[in-house]
Amino acid sequence: MSRPAISAQHVGKTFQLGDGIVHDTLRDHLAAAGHAVFSRKRGGASGAKPANEREFRALDDVSFDVAPGETVGIIGRNGAGKSTLLKILSQISEPTTGEIRVRGRLAALLEVGAGFHPELTGRENVFLNGSILGMSRVEIRRKFDEIVAFAEVEKFLDTPVKRYSSGMYVRLAFAVAAHLEADIMVVDEVLAVGDAAFQAKCMKKMGDITGNEGRTILFVSHNLAAVEQLCSRGIYLEGGRLLLDGPVTKVLDAYQRSFERNEIGNTSDEVPEGRARFLRWKLEGSSLGEPHTCYTRETCVFVVTLKCRMDVKDAGMSFLLWDAEGRLAVSGHIWEKGGPPVDLAPGLHEFRVTVRLPIKPGLYQVDVRFYSRLQPEIDCSVLQPKLNVLSLNSAMPSRWQGFLTEQLDFDIHSLETAPSE
Repeated sequence: MSRPAISAQHVGKTFQLGDGIVHDTLRDHLAAAGHAVFSRKRGGASGAKPANEREFRALDDVSFDVAPGETVGIIGRNGAGKSTLLKILSQISEPTTGEIRVRGRLAALLEVGAGFHPELTGRENVFLNGSILGMSRVEIRRKFDEIVAFAEVEKFLDTPVKRYSSGMYVRLAFAVAAHLEADIMVVDEVLAVGDAAFQAKCMKKMGDITGNEGRTILFVSHNLAAVEQLCSRGIYLEGGRLLLDGPVTKVLDAYQRSFERNEIGNTSDEVPEGRARFLRWKLEGSSLGEPHTCYTRETCVFVVTLKCRMDVKDAGMSFLLWDAEGRLAVSGHIWEKGGPPVDLAPGLHEFRVTVRLPIKPGLYQVDVRFYSRLQPEIDCSVLQPKLNVLSLNSAMPSRWQGFLTEQLDFDIHSLETAPSE
């Protein structure tokens, strides 16, 4: 059995907040020295917090192994410890406790423009960044044309990168890292800066790296569809701790369900500012029986409870569903029915919206809005919970499943019988 490409054993990372910070870089030491001089001139700091209150534990007893050639997606909310873990894996910072072992050459793409000098041209930065990542000058020359072609920055190759957009920075940085013949590639959320076409190009390149070249990839992203497409395994971090490590579909499902527990809705009957407010919502008709969760292609009923503080004439309501990338997937409006005006008296009211959801699996934002055509003082109340859409068993790989997953009927009719031989 081959040894793991990456082995993390009981890794912890603690940061000091305020005074007493441990500095890992020359820049941090110089900044700290200047701050100390300034503090002495002011007579020192007062009201210092106890040591335990100045500590922030970004990672807490995290352990896992990654086999050579494995693609692992690391997911979690902001502040879960994902980027801290990648910086430790990339040897940018050291763990406070525990141990990391990396076997093989590692290429990391963690920040926009990391390893670039703003005054140097794109051409010069290819050689600089490649050298930082461990490429020899001969290797960079051999890969140079491929790198430039992939990054699509030929016109700006001799322009200082300080004039590049963030998207151009990412294209060039990813191109250098992707063409490094490294055993392990670590990619943080930076790909979100690029446009959709380039993100798709990067995903294809990373798929080729793992599928054809057998290299190991650690991929951090909030784009759950991209994680599911690229990775076979997932690691779910929360509050610096490893909550779940396993098949990517199982880990993504657990992560998506965590939103249901935290965002069930406010059940308070208090109506603060405004004339109306949504109090809560629930989902009916799902065969799963889980709150805020359904299968794709199901017909579901969204039941929302509204409280009004005044009479509302000619009330309007819209239902919108947004995907994780901010695209409008489903929309509808109560006025589309063409029925009589809806008038509401003060009190509680229940709205039921029936909708079929032939959409691809993922986490969606439910956006329900309420207003009046005759009374502009009625505030638009917006309820924004999360809807978790799960996949049905399908013979189609996820990369071939489109935005809509409508069931298609196929009929075959023979128009001519082939002559017998």
